[in-house]
Amino acid sequence: MTATAAFDSLFDLPVQHVAVNGVDMAFRQAGTGPVLLLLHGHPQTHVMWHKLWPALTARFTCIAADLRGYGDSEKPQGGDDHHGYSKRVMAQDLAALMTHLGHDRFQVLAHDRGARVAHRLALDHAARVDRMMLLDIAPTLDMYEQTTRGFAQAYFHWFFLIQPAPLPDRMVEADPVFYIRSIMGGRHAGLAPFTDEALAEYERCARKTGWAYAICEDYRASAGIDLDHDREGRAAGEKVQCPLRVLWGAKGVVARHFDVLGLWRAVATDVDGHAVDCGHYLAEEAPDLLLPEVQAFFQN
Repeated sequence: MTATAAFDSLFDLPVQHVAVNGVDMAFRQAGTGPVLLLLHGHPQTHVMWHKLWPALTARFTCIAADLRGYGDSEKPQGGDDHHGYSKRVMAQDLAALMTHLGHDRFQVLAHDRGARVAHRLALDHAARVDRMMLLDIAPTLDMYEQTTRGFAQAYFHWFFLIQPAPLPDRMVEADPVFYIRSIMGGRHAGLAPFTDEALAEYERCARKTGWAYAICEDYRASAGIDLDHDREGRAAGEKVQCPLRVLWGAKGVVARHFDVLGLWRAVATDVDGHAVDCGHYLAEEAPDLLLPEVQAFFQN
């Protein structure tokens, strides 16, 4: 089965909901075999994995979840310090979800914002994560501390969304579809990699009440409380212990501005990785390149 065959089968599955860690989480699951948790990026939902879904569910029990604030998951208040959208709390959501589903140990495949949550998940819940693959990110603390003009211009949303409420929230909320299409279409491949069905899902969820606020809180947390947690952890010698593979788009912004593998080697004990011939959205731009990487890395 190729990465793109019958990809719409993910859309045929019902979205399930469960209340864990004080928040309603939305997810889809299918397949048999070792458990693989899939986490999406911004401004998407779990359906970003649809092109890989048939092949992955043939080998793994796949659970694709919407992060809190995204997709059909709940969009709670973040609190004065944005703690409610800290990657520590978002990782707790996923640990609780996996406990609820009966999975004590699992592997993780994550992209973009989901990869930042996965990083914290592997640190705070190390005994539960067997292996982890992260797509197109460098560690958050390093990306902020090594920000250049070029990076800030390319990733302007990082610095726009962190502004105090309600300025960015209301501006995004005024036309969320325009925001979606501008952010996703402004990368290397434009909107070409995204199927009509997937794009319609991203746009539907962006229209949900509270979505604009939630995505801003996600970024506000990353520029504040998440950096505090990262600095505290590094001072204590905290590192990712599970086998880690990092892949990034050779034609993307992260590749141009950061030593991706070098930065991950500084914060993980067992890491390898390389660039892939595409831009930021590996799972939708280059599924046939990503699939063999995933199948070779994750254990059956």
